[in-house]
Amino acid sequence: MKRFSIYIFLLLAAVLCSCSIQKRVKKADKKFEIGEYYDAAQIYKQCYSRLNSKKQRELKAHVSFRQGECMRILNDPKAVSAYNNAIKLKYQDSTVYLRYAESLMYQGKYKEAEKAFRTFLEWQPDHYRAQAGVYACQQVTEWKKTPTRYKVQVAKDFQAKRASTFAPAFVGDNTDALLFTSNRQERTKAKEKKIQRPSPVTGQQLFRIYSARKNASGKWEDIELAEGLYDSDSSSEQVENDSTSSGKAAPAEMGVCCLSKDGKTMYLTYSRPVNGQDLGARIYTSTRASGQWSEPQELVLFKDSSITVGHPALNASGDTLYFVSDAPGGYGGKDIWFAEYDGAEWSAPVNMGKQINTSGEELYPTIRNNGVLYFASTGHPGYGGLDIFKAERDTTATDSITGMGWAVYNMGAPFNSNGDDFGITFAGETESGFFSSNRGDRKGFDKLYSFILPEMEFIVEGTVVDNNGEPIADASIRLVGNNGTNTKLQVRRDGTYKIKLQKDTKYVMLGTARGYLNQKQELNTLGLKDSKTYTQDFTLSPISKPVTMDNIFYEFGKWDLTPASETGLAALVKLLSDNPNITIELSAHTDYIGNDAANKELSAKRAQSVVNYLISHGIERERLTPVGYGEEKPVVADGALHDKYKFIPADQELTEEFISSLSSEQQEICNQINRRTEFKVLRTTYKLY
Repeated sequence: MKRFSIYIFLLLAAVLCSCSIQKRVKKADKKFEIGEYYDAAQIYKQCYSRLNSKKQRELKAHVSFRQGECMRILNDPKAVSAYNNAIKLKYQDSTVYLRYAESLMYQGKYKEAEKAFRTFLEWQPDHYRAQAGVYACQQVTEWKKTPTRYKVQVAKDFQAKRASTFAPAFVGDNTDALLFTSNRQERTKAKEKKIQRPSPVTGQQLFRIYSARKNASGKWEDIELAEGLYDSDSSSEQVENDSTSSGKAAPAEMGVCCLSKDGKTMYLTYSRPVNGQDLGARIYTSTRASGQWSEPQELVLFKDSSITVGHPALNASGDTLYFVSDAPGGYGGKDIWFAEYDGAEWSAPVNMGKQINTSGEELYPTIRNNGVLYFASTGHPGYGGLDIFKAERDTTATDSITGMGWAVYNMGAPFNSNGDDFGITFAGETESGFFSSNRGDRKGFDKLYSFILPEMEFIVEGTVVDNNGEPIADASIRLVGNNGTNTKLQVRRDGTYKIKLQKDTKYVMLGTARGYLNQKQELNTLGLKDSKTYTQDFTLSPISKPVTMDNIFYEFGKWDLTPASETGLAALVKLLSDNPNITIELSAHTDYIGNDAANKELSAKRAQSVVNYLISHGIERERLTPVGYGEEKPVVADGALHDKYKFIPADQELTEEFISSLSSEQQEICNQINRRTEFKVLRTTYKLY
């Protein structure tokens, strides 16, 4: 009987415990439904560990999936584990694979994400987001190899510890004044922190609109709450962020704003839960007068007050407002809509259409003066999380509903990453500004990043030297472009030069110096998409003395040119083409080994072989005089040869007598030097008279 009583007691305790857990799950579900994701996640976490995987598998799978949903929305990387647990518990809704894949992408685990996307597509093969996810996972490695030319870095002037900062907006045309959204801790005039209860939605402090100004040195300073929007005298020790308090409203969150071109009218996102109900975000307006913003007034865009609207973006003329909404008639998630102002009232909102919107989230629109739209999306193919996209008008792809066609492009790296990248703003007409991202932040805090598109620069630089490698200080470079460019530049004393080029231009370059032959080079900047520096060196041959061609080779004991001579022979053809008014003597030389007459005959045939090559490549026969000197003219060493071979004195003639006094290894070097092909200029007036 006693054992039976204990059994009944334990059974009742288990039932009561089970009922308690189910009540807590229902409470978490309610918080989830009204958008209090942080609070809901905490309850789900507590319930998960207390649920039995076998007896309560279905409920535990539900809890795990909802926990993943909360963490995904809150940018918590633990969402991956929660979704994985739900899959192991055989959660019945295939959406878990889609969420799991997207969370894996958010962590940069693209191979695993692709596998999860494909599993989801087995249930819904036509699902666009999953198809886009597979495509992105396959392409992202290649995308990263070709980043855009934009330069991106953290905008440190705006950052605050353990807080998010995002959604920057310039104050109209004033690029020295900026508004942004942040949940940083506020301070009173006494520099004491205002203590706030974390939001049940995010688990963080409330978001507010802050302003900043750029000082004379270009540093952003004077970061403070946007004056007039908030009660500066509110310095209570405790500010409640309680959406469940009966009979009162929680403090409002304001953020994600835009301004009119003159900077006098602000459109801002405004949200305030009342009596435990999330009434959704609204768009309010405020005007600036006497340095302060007026009390915000609601801008009614939909007759149905339950529809959420936010993230306003105004065009340059002020007659079209783009914004985000979950209104009926969309494509899933939050879409971008627009409304037009006729001078008296705003028109009924229109969805931007399927070229812009997807079943994912489209958020944070920005419209530039030229009509180009920028926005963030989780639905279009991207790197993971929110990516920034650019949409340009496309008349060939008109939407049947809106009458507008758009071509949408991912902004690529370095704008986008596997984290959330969003909320871009441009400084006037320039390709510079700020955007938001939580890339690389383990706690998911957003930061502002600055960006700039550097001007493309094309440079050609190099040196002008003689055939011994010595700089020619009085040399000149002439640059002629097919766009009319005609520039002449004196090289520096060390023979170096540097010239700036123009885009999409073909150039002919000419290196010249008194007493030297000209050298011509060609280059172009056609089709370049990034800055480039060319290196173009010039080696000028002297007119007054013979020039040895070190890379002309013959078969051993014969006069046949080897394939290795092709480069040297082509260079000689080019030199004669660059200097069409010269005639040359082309001479071949041997060492002293062997019969004098045989050496002279061999050298003559070798010289003729070179001449024959030049004639076959378009050089007039009259400009070429072949001579075979045999061993008659040994080399006279100059300073450059002495520097290369210290055992050979400068001005030393490499005669048989001198060479015989050297070691066998040194003798071979000298004989090799004497075995050479040279040219020297005979005339510089060919066909001039």
